[in-house]
Parts: sequence; C-alpha cells; structure tokens
Amino acid sequence: MQSLWMVLASLLFASMGVCVKLASDALPASEIAFYRGFIALLLVAVVMRLRGADFATPHAGLHLKRGVSGAVSLILYFEAISLLPLPTAVTLNYTSPLFMAAWLGFTASGELSRPLMLALAIGFAGVVLVLQPTLGSEQWVGGLFGLGSGLIATVAYLSVRDLGRLGEPEWRIVLYFSACSTVLGALWALADGGFHFHSARTWALLGGVGVFGTAAQLCMTAAYKGGRTLVSASLAYTTVAFSTLYGILLWQEVPSAVVWLGMLLIVASGLLALLRPPPVKT
Repeated sequence: MQSLWMVLASLLFASMGVCVKLASDALPASEIAFYRGFIALLLVAVVMRLRGADFATPHAGLHLKRGVSGAVSLILYFEAISLLPLPTAVTLNYTSPLFMAAWLGFTASGELSRPLMLALAIGFAGVVLVLQPTLGSEQWVGGLFGLGSGLIATVAYLSVRDLGRLGEPEWRIVLYFSACSTVLGALWALADGGFHFHSARTWALLGGVGVFGTAAQLCMTAAYKGGRTLVSASLAYTTVAFSTLYGILLWQEVPSAVVWLGMLLIVASGLLALLRPPPVKT
C-alpha cells in the first residue's frame, strides 16, 4: 500500500507537469512557480491551523537553504518543461539521484565506488543521447535548465534529510518550501516583466499546478514515511513513464529510438545509484 502512494505521487507530479506545459503558453516559468508555491502555502497553512500544528521552527536557516534551493530548482524545471517535450524535461530533472550520489560519495569517502562511477557514466551517456537530437538548436537551453534543476534539487533533498534528522515535521518542511517558492517566484516574475492577466483557462491550469503539486508532495511524504526508502525512491521514476504517456496522448510527442534509449539509461543509472548508495557520514 505504501508503494502505491509513490505511484500516485508520480501520476500527480506528471499531471502537474502537463498543467505547467499548457500554462507556459501564456505565462513565464517564474510566475507559474509563484502560483505553485502560493496555492500550496495556503493549503498547507489551513490544514496546519486546523490540526493545531506549530508554525514556529528552531531551524530557520536550514529551512531557508532547503526553500531557496528547492524554489530555484522548481523554476528551472518549469523553464525546461516550457522548452522541451514533457518526458525529456522530466527525465533530465530526475538526474538528481546521480548528482546526490556523486556528492555523497566524495564527501563521505573522498572517492567514488566503482558501482557509482558506472552509474554516473551510464547517466551521462543517457543525457547525451536525450539531448543529441536537438544539438545546435534552442532546445539545448531547455536541456541545461533541466540538468540545472536536477543538480540544485540535490541541495534541497539533502536539506530535507537533515531537517528530518532534526525532527522537523513534514508539514512544516512543505510550508516553508512553499513560502520560499512564493517569494522567490514573485521576485523572479517581477524581474521578468511582472504579472499577467489570466483567462479562466489559465486560472484553471494554475490551480491544477498548485493542487496536483501539493497532493503529490503529500503522497510522496506518506510513501517515504511508511514504506521502504529504496522501493519508494525507485518507484518515483514512474513519473517518467506517466509523463511520456501524457506527451504521446496530448502532443503526439513520440520519442525517437535514440531518445528512448537515453531515457532508459538515465532511469537505469538512477536506480543503480539507489541500489548502491555511498556511505553517509554521521
């Protein structure tokens, strides 16, 4: 049952990506990120108030680190979705386990084990294959945004791990992340030309971004809290499958054989990194 929470989270994250891609026709990624954070902030704050949860935290600095890195990663991810086919953007964002494995490997032991080196090599080959068909085109910019979101997300994930070790509740972590996304998204949007008038369709899409994103985070939290970490982390890659299905059904974006191979290599490398994690200093 706990594994099903992660599958549901993956479906919700992929659905959020669909709303982001559709909304990006009218809005910049920074403004979409603002509404993603603002809607989540309202929803989480209301639930916490109803449950009588404490909003104050003794770890404001670590929340700020997690919130800012997560918000920047989110905006870059939304930029990638706006420029690339949905499955390609999602796959590049899911390179974060590789960056995390490399970081933990170097910081824990000063060197990478052979399995992790193999995972990184496979992942790099996958990235090259995914981006190769668009070599020399403007989609390279989207590719860099996607990889950047995966890289910066590593800082956010490690901060979440540290906050969990300090006993911070999941709702409070999501609350402060949403607050940082709201503030940084608003500042980025203002610097990028300000806010725009929205049609009813755009408002509906923004609502979908916020609701799907918040529900996905809560389902993911339930999966990690009650299930086995390795199983949950592995099932997170079903987001790639759901996104690919959405891309085929909604935009007729059928990946070429080379892109299929690259996506499979990235997923395989992430799973290998999860199966053979580096030691962690305590």
